[in-house]
Amino acid sequence: MVLIEDIEKIEKPFQNAVLTIGNFDGVHIGHQALFHQVIEQAAALGGTSVAMTFEPHPLRVLKPNGHPPQITVNAQKLELIAATGIDVIICVPFTRAFAAIDARAFVSDILVRRIGMRAIVIGKDYTFGRNREGNIDMLRRMGRELGFEVHVADWVRVPQAIRDRISSTKIRELVQAGEMERARHLLGRHYQIRGKVVAGRRRGGSLLGFPTANIILQDELCPPTGVYAVTVQIGETRHLGVANIGYSPTFDDHVFTVEVHLLDFQGDIYNRDIRVNFIRRIRDEIRFDRLEALSDQIRQDVQTARQILANDLP
Repeated sequence: MVLIEDIEKIEKPFQNAVLTIGNFDGVHIGHQALFHQVIEQAAALGGTSVAMTFEPHPLRVLKPNGHPPQITVNAQKLELIAATGIDVIICVPFTRAFAAIDARAFVSDILVRRIGMRAIVIGKDYTFGRNREGNIDMLRRMGRELGFEVHVADWVRVPQAIRDRISSTKIRELVQAGEMERARHLLGRHYQIRGKVVAGRRRGGSLLGFPTANIILQDELCPPTGVYAVTVQIGETRHLGVANIGYSPTFDDHVFTVEVHLLDFQGDIYNRDIRVNFIRRIRDEIRFDRLEALSDQIRQDVQTARQILANDLP
């Protein structure tokens, strides 16, 4: 896979490029189906499969105070797109100047002349260019004029799991409701957050007997407060764990934290990057009057998590 982060650095058009364009937040199974269709079309043309996406998300530039949280941070998004087998990812730095490009100029100058687009695969609601003036009808007209094909992909739905079409909006709703299993049906994987382990308040091990790894989120989507059965990826190794998201009401800190206790683990992981996959929500966050009661509850949570992880993981 080739990653290009500056359109100006594309020295020559790609061989028979088949392209898809989108934000692809979450890289859910609808997006994955789109990428596979691009790969198939490129193979049929003896060409190059190309995905164009944007960083930051366009709404962060156009609506800085009204953008939704990200399902996937950019590094994870690029990893997931690459894993589908796409040949080239073009990650465009999104600016107001880029947003102001005329729709026809975007297609003729960037997609056709610079990238070498011979076909494009897009969803039914695709719009592009300044003020979203470009649409599927414009693409088809320009395709006849400039010699490229336009393929409109069908929506992807998950039978028996959810009635709506798969969308990033729906996934956000499910994650924010703590419905991690339903979110997994749409993502095709468990929902994940990632971050660097930082020093916490150092009471998980000393006061409660359950040491925790504390991570700071960037600006990604976070599940609601509560306790979760999770798996934790540290390098190439997967560990089982229990995560607490919330404000530690027993201690009256009023400080939001994401803390993960790794089961059967001993070691120093401070300053390590970890990835936390949410398997199932166990319970709400609860205030306890005594630390002993909190320790007892955590002990029960660990046992519950072991049962969930034994049944829900391959």
